[in-house]
Amino acid sequence: MTDTIKIDALTRDGAKEELARLADILARANLAYHTDDAPDISDAEYDAFKRRNAEIEARFPDLKRDDSPSEQVGAPVADGFSKVTHAVAMLSLSNAFDDADVSEFDARIRKYLGLTSDVSLTYTAEPKIDGLSLSLRYEDGVLVQAATRGDGAVGENVTANARTIEDIPDQLKGAPAVLEVRGEVYMSHPDFEALNDRQAAAGQKSFANPRNAAAGSLRQLDANITRARPLRFFAYAWGALSDPLADTQMGAIERLHALGFQTNPLTRLCDGPDEMISHYRVIEQERATLGYDIDGVVYKVNDLGLQSRLGFRSTTPRWAIAHKFPAELAWTRLDAIDIQVGRTGALSPVARLTPVTVGGVVVSNATLHNEDYIAGRDNKGEQIRDGKDIRVGDWVQVYRAGDVIPKVADVDLSKRPKDAQPYVMPTRCPECNSEAVREPGDAVRRCTGGLICPAQAVEKLKHFVSRAAFDIDGLGAKQVEQFHADKWIAEPADIFTLRDRYGTGLQQLKNREGWGEKSATNLFDAIDERRNIGLGRMIFALGIRHVGEAAANLLATHYGMWEAFSVAMRTAEDGNDAWEDLISIDGVGAVMAGSLATTFNQQAELASIDRLVAHLNIEEAVRPDTADSPVAGKTVVFTGTLEKMTRAEAKARAEALGAKVSGSVSAKTDLLVAGPGAGSKAKKAADLGIETIDEDGWLDLIGTA
Repeated sequence: MTDTIKIDALTRDGAKEELARLADILARANLAYHTDDAPDISDAEYDAFKRRNAEIEARFPDLKRDDSPSEQVGAPVADGFSKVTHAVAMLSLSNAFDDADVSEFDARIRKYLGLTSDVSLTYTAEPKIDGLSLSLRYEDGVLVQAATRGDGAVGENVTANARTIEDIPDQLKGAPAVLEVRGEVYMSHPDFEALNDRQAAAGQKSFANPRNAAAGSLRQLDANITRARPLRFFAYAWGALSDPLADTQMGAIERLHALGFQTNPLTRLCDGPDEMISHYRVIEQERATLGYDIDGVVYKVNDLGLQSRLGFRSTTPRWAIAHKFPAELAWTRLDAIDIQVGRTGALSPVARLTPVTVGGVVVSNATLHNEDYIAGRDNKGEQIRDGKDIRVGDWVQVYRAGDVIPKVADVDLSKRPKDAQPYVMPTRCPECNSEAVREPGDAVRRCTGGLICPAQAVEKLKHFVSRAAFDIDGLGAKQVEQFHADKWIAEPADIFTLRDRYGTGLQQLKNREGWGEKSATNLFDAIDERRNIGLGRMIFALGIRHVGEAAANLLATHYGMWEAFSVAMRTAEDGNDAWEDLISIDGVGAVMAGSLATTFNQQAELASIDRLVAHLNIEEAVRPDTADSPVAGKTVVFTGTLEKMTRAEAKARAEALGAKVSGSVSAKTDLLVAGPGAGSKAKKAADLGIETIDEDGWLDLIGTA
């Protein structure tokens, strides 16, 4: 992609092409955000594209497009609303992304006004509400019109909807004859959660975040829908005025509050950049507890006379700037640490957080990995977070990037409650009360309850029906949880008796809420289709620790049939032939082998597997046609450096020819392929009298030299 090319490396043709690409991306993003209330890129991505566009235009000013994103505000109004032309344009703000940008903003203001650094210059600093901009026009104290920002010049007439918002007065006393009040429509966190609960109960789509919910609610064609939505409004600016509200920004905000509007109580007067940045830090720390979403702090020159002198650029005022929060970081409070038990018995601590929006997503949970991570150590015992541990009640910085599960990046020790205690990992499973042990070399504690642990049982069942395992159409994680809770299925074998037990009689699946005769029949038929299953899928579906999809297929290819695999796993013990054969498989080590052997030697687990197998036809693993292969059935080991192919290529080619590739030399090894640097394996092969050839000899042997 061209956005990987540095701007100073762009040619004129490349710059022209890049400006066209950015114009298209940003136009679509504006439409998605402002018109459709369904943003398809994050705020951080949008800001980055916009900055890149501006920087290219600065380097190639003559290439600036007529439809340049630098000249755009918002997006055109949607169909269904009448249009309103703003008497005073509703402009956007330029952005600051770090402290240096704030200082530069102050320096630009002083240079423009001819003020030296020793002259006091005050600014207001207020939270930047993440909602939908709205302009309210009052004439003789009566609300006559409400309009969205639209493209800055023309917005949507949403007067009927605005009248349903409790924070917006219908009439004002003591207001100028003409007053356009501007502010932000938003939704509080508790109201957002309650709305999504109602949406889910009604079978309707949930909103991704409060901003989308607020924008979608205000822009309803039916005002009764808006009335049912819990919208709020903060006033912070004005448009057309018949008489001034005050001489200063702060005075005007206070006047709006006196007229009956909600104004933000965190608005402060700051003398210069240091105080502005200090207040930014305060607001950033309080962000999670405000009860509504903000995405930065807005600074405005306080003196309205100076604002008038400073004026406007094409799309932004010179006298204001938005200091944005880092897109993927936020501070919030850790309210509790819960323990989740996985299918392998792992006890995983999860941070329960005061909800905060990070990167456009409401975050209320974060992973804490394990007890070492909580204590401020990594898996090698080295300090992380400067050794700061994590405690309930702490203020923590949450990090989220893309679809990555949120993590705790830092802890603010200055805000730690005095009674906060170091977290102690439980030594018993919270689900079944079995002992939870941490074995040497393991990063986590694990429940020893096995099948008697309900959490492990449910997670194993979810894994069993996952896409790479049995993949039963109509039986996903949600259905598994419900059937397990209702005691319809306790183990995988129970899935294959569902039709017999709940296809007829008083308790029929078709009579359950959310099910009907057709859906029930479809599920039973889908289950029957999976009675025939490939060996690799079967092994993976068992959910044995350390055995992933690739390893399951390796095992299937090696053993070929379920009976051979099952017998080998039941008899494998460290040092015996079955064990040596198992660990000879390239990609299977002692840890995986031990996990397999342990599973097949636990009587309860083995009995559960046998009950399952009784309902299945496990298909033989498909093996390549190796009739003419010189290495079919032979065990081959590669060692040293291969110069004409990668180790992965060599392994794949050998297996395609029917060979078994092992990672270690033993008496069962038929052939050693040794490249430069071969060491102990070559010596052992020589001691055992095993045939050894070099890479060229291998290529000659398989006919690809």
